[in-house]
This record gives sequence, C-alpha cells and structure tokens, in this order.
Amino acid sequence: MNPQIRRIFLVVLGLFAMLGIAVTWVQFVQAPDLVADSRNARRYLEAAERDRGPIIVAGSPVAFSEREEDSTRFQRSYPEGDLYAAVTGYFSAVNLSATGMEAAESSVLEGEGSTLFWQRMRSLIAGKPRQGGGVVTTINPDLQRSAADLLGSNPGAVVVLDAKTSAVRALYSSPSFDPNPLSSLDTSIAAEAAATLEADPARPLDNRAIAGNRYAPGSVFKIITTAALLEAGVSPNTNVEAPVSTVLPNTDTSISNVDQSECGDGNPTLTEAFARSCNTAFVIESQTLSEGALAEMAERFGFGETFKIPLTVTPSTFPANVDAAQLAMSSIGQFEVQATPMQMAMVTQSIANGGEMMEPFMVESIVDADNQVRSTTDPRSIGNPVSASIASEIGSMMVAAVNESYGSGQAAALPNIQVAAKTGTAEVGDGARTNAWTVAYAPADDPQLVVAVLVEGTEARPAPHGGDVAAPIAGALLEVGLR
Repeated sequence: MNPQIRRIFLVVLGLFAMLGIAVTWVQFVQAPDLVADSRNARRYLEAAERDRGPIIVAGSPVAFSEREEDSTRFQRSYPEGDLYAAVTGYFSAVNLSATGMEAAESSVLEGEGSTLFWQRMRSLIAGKPRQGGGVVTTINPDLQRSAADLLGSNPGAVVVLDAKTSAVRALYSSPSFDPNPLSSLDTSIAAEAAATLEADPARPLDNRAIAGNRYAPGSVFKIITTAALLEAGVSPNTNVEAPVSTVLPNTDTSISNVDQSECGDGNPTLTEAFARSCNTAFVIESQTLSEGALAEMAERFGFGETFKIPLTVTPSTFPANVDAAQLAMSSIGQFEVQATPMQMAMVTQSIANGGEMMEPFMVESIVDADNQVRSTTDPRSIGNPVSASIASEIGSMMVAAVNESYGSGQAAALPNIQVAAKTGTAEVGDGARTNAWTVAYAPADDPQLVVAVLVEGTEARPAPHGGDVAAPIAGALLEVGLR
C-alpha cells in the first residue's frame, strides 16, 4: 500500500475510533448525569407527555392526568389536593420530582410496572401510546375528611388502621398543602410554589404521620413498658409504688406525675397506674427490669425498622447504651425515645389483634387503563411482639383508662361502643411545651379500627394534654369509622 494512503487510512481509522469512544462515553458513561441534568428539556417533555394513571380512593380519582388542549402534554390534577396530600404527594414534570404515592408507585402510574405487561403489549401492537395504571388505595374518605376536620388548624397527624389487617384507612398530616401548583406545567408557578412551601416554618411538606420530625411518644409508650413488666412477671393486680414524685436513680433529678397529681393512694395496682398514667410508678418499676429488656421489647414492636406502606415510614428509635436514669425516662416515652404516629398505631394494632402485628399497607389493588384488577395486596403478618394473654391484659388496662373515673382516656369514650385507649402528654424541648397523644381501638371485644392521634403544642396552646385534646379526636374518629 502506498505510504501516503496508509497514513491517511490510519488517521481516518483513528478518527472513527475516537468517534466510537466519544459516542460510547456519552451514551453509557455520561448518560445518567445528562438525563438527570436540570437543563435537559427532553426529560421535562417526556415526563409531561406521559399519561400517568390515577390514584383512587373509594372509586374516585384523587390524582389524575388531563391532556392539555391542542397539546401532547398532560397536566396532573388533584381535585381535593390538601385533603389527600399526605397520601398522594405530588408529581412535577417541570421539576422532575415526586413524593408520596406519586413516587412510591411511579412505575405503575407510568405504565411500567410488571403487573401491566399485557397492557403495554396491547398498546404496542395497536400502535397506541403507553397508558399508566391505577393505584386503588385502602383509604376511607369519611375517615380522611374527619381527620382533617378534627385536627383543624392544629399541627399534628392522624393514622387509622384496620385492626385485623393494618390496611390504612386514614393518613393525614397537618398543616397540609395543595399539590396542584407544584404540579403545574408552568415553570414559574411550580418553582414559586416549591420555594414558598420549602420556606414555610410550619413545614407543610413534612408528612408528620410517617416521617418528618419524629416525636417523643410520652405515656403512650407505657404500652411497651407494661408489656415488658408483664412478661417479667408483674401482674395487672400487682401493687406498685407510685408517689407524687420520685428521684431518678443515681441523680438528684426529681420526676413527678402530670400536674404533680397523686396516683391513687400511692400504692395502686399496675392497672390503675396505667389507667391514671402515673409517671412515678413506671419510673420505679422500670428499674426492676433486666438489662436490655425494654430495648428488646421496643424492637419487637418495630422500633428501629423501616416500613414501606408503600410510602417509606421513618424508623422509630429507642436509645442504646442508656444508664439507669436514662432508662427510667425512656420507660415513660421521654429522653431519646422517638416515634412516628404510624409506629404507635402499629403498637396499638398488635395489642388489638391479640399480639400479632400486621404490616401496614395503603394499596388495595393495581388496575390497568381499562380498570381491570391486575394485582391485589394480601395482609401480611410480621410477627408477634407479645403473647395473646399479655395483649389481652394490656387491652383490659386500656379499657380501664376509658371506663374508670380516674382514667386518663375518658374523653375517648363512645355510647354503646367500648373503646380501649391510652393517652400521653410528651414534654419537648425544655419541658415548657408538650405534644398530646392518644392511641385507641374499638370495639374492645372485637376490634375493627385502631387510631393514633398526635397534636403538637403551639405558641397559642403550648401544653396540650393527651386526655383533653387528642382523646376526643380519637373517639370521634372511631365513631365515624364504626358508624
């Protein structure tokens, strides 16, 4: 071969090799970064042109897509936006972001889920664009609306579970937000809405029911402490020491009952101490537990675990390596114990269900574009944190908290329906502010619904009590759900 031709050939070959390397680099190595780049308009166009499926509550869509007139783009719509925001979250084609069910079930909503394989094949053969599948939720609209109405402007959260299956019947976080502006195809509207909500000190984007800032559970944690005491051999009728105040072990720090109140005659039964929610009794009795017993019991009830419903539930925590004083404070749901309302609803569901904890779920079924069911969710047991006998004994104590004249949960009582409840008033910060809790289930003899209510203290009402503020909400929700 002519030397000049050979050199030209090698140069051209080298150019082709460089071109191949460059294409490979862009298509494979840089592809993820390029796709994720906010300046990539194609990402926005592709997302906006997808006909995402609906999120459905009781047969009606609470999130769906509508095609813009004379356009190939679809606008996501939330007709009752703030009511279901804790469930649906939002989907933004402009910001290419999603939360809530929009994120957790995105593959189904975009028609990519494995359950929608035949729907995709039919669309491909027919030459039609891909359609999203629908997510049918377990939410009860009457309970969801009641949760919003009862919380009103109070920051807090409500979780309602089916007592036997843990299907989520209500999930509400207050304050809520309107997903519609966030999902706007107008870039300026979506950006302004996102900036406003992110800067809001009330944190409306936090899902207080399952995530956001966890909370000290206060006295509702005494359900777990009681389970540990019963397992250690204490009986509901055992008399326990319960002075007005007591000193934490190895310290000079004094702990008292709420409002410096007396706990019966100072020597009540465990049942009375539970029903009255006496701090001193549990602080003293916790010191009789073996090392690690309370931490183990909290772990058995799900503390430290991540759950997906399919939304991710932030793990609740029980402190490790505590000294005697810290353990005593932890026994009444203080110190560094942190829980979500969902976690405390799961604890209560285990008691209501004879000691068996069921995995919470919020998706009843997946449907295709023709509304044909393609998959359903089967309830799943995730263990027995306590025996049926211990669950029954704690249930009886929760009934006493509602029925007895000294019970802290009287405000959760309902006519002709026996309610079982436990209240809590958890101190936060320096103790000047509290959060109000109540967990409850009904009917006590055949549990159908479980409720967890959290109401945060505010500047206007810094120290709400669980029995005064959260218990009436819990009772009202049970009444609506069992109507």
